[in-house]
Amino acid sequence: MLTAGKSDGKQDGDLTMATTLEIINGISQAMANTHDGALDEKGDPVETGFLRREEEVTIHDRRLIDGFSVALYGSQLCLKYHSEMRLKEVHDSNFESDMESMLKKCAGFLKKQYKTVTGNALSLKANGDPDIMVQSTSRVRSWVQAKQHFDIGGMDESTEAIKAESEDRLDDAIKNWLAIGKDKFPKTKKPENVSGKRDEEPRK
Repeated sequence: MLTAGKSDGKQDGDLTMATTLEIINGISQAMANTHDGALDEKGDPVETGFLRREEEVTIHDRRLIDGFSVALYGSQLCLKYHSEMRLKEVHDSNFESDMESMLKKCAGFLKKQYKTVTGNALSLKANGDPDIMVQSTSRVRSWVQAKQHFDIGGMDESTEAIKAESEDRLDDAIKNWLAIGKDKFPKTKKPENVSGKRDEEPRK
């Protein structure tokens, strides 16, 4: 893990990058053991305590498959949950609230794992309502996909600083390119290929 402490030879922009990269690496490491069949350091199965795939089923029943993942968009985190469900569960009046509760549990597990891996707290603030999509796979079962966006605390200023710095570099590059051949910009050079008679003769 990178540290946010200041070291010799580092500029403020480098510290901003380190902080942002540290958060991203922490989230990536926290999500590393969330897949089905993951094992901890002792070789024991990693259990979240709320995913339906962890429920014990009889030999006559089919095991339900579910899981969650994350995607990063700048300073936002998109939490995605997917699961198989029976049609009677989809038509239940508490279906939407159950999906919202599941997303909150996933976010809570991510925060807990992040704390374990990095020793720091992860701040997630919900941005908007959850988006839930249901697709029918048969007359009995359906496939559910739910997602919700969260603002990551501590990344707003970092990403804005990086964006501003890159825009400044881009603006300077464009200005220098547009200023080629203009005397009012002393740093630019005139084209060296304007020396032939054909270029000096007036066009008809």
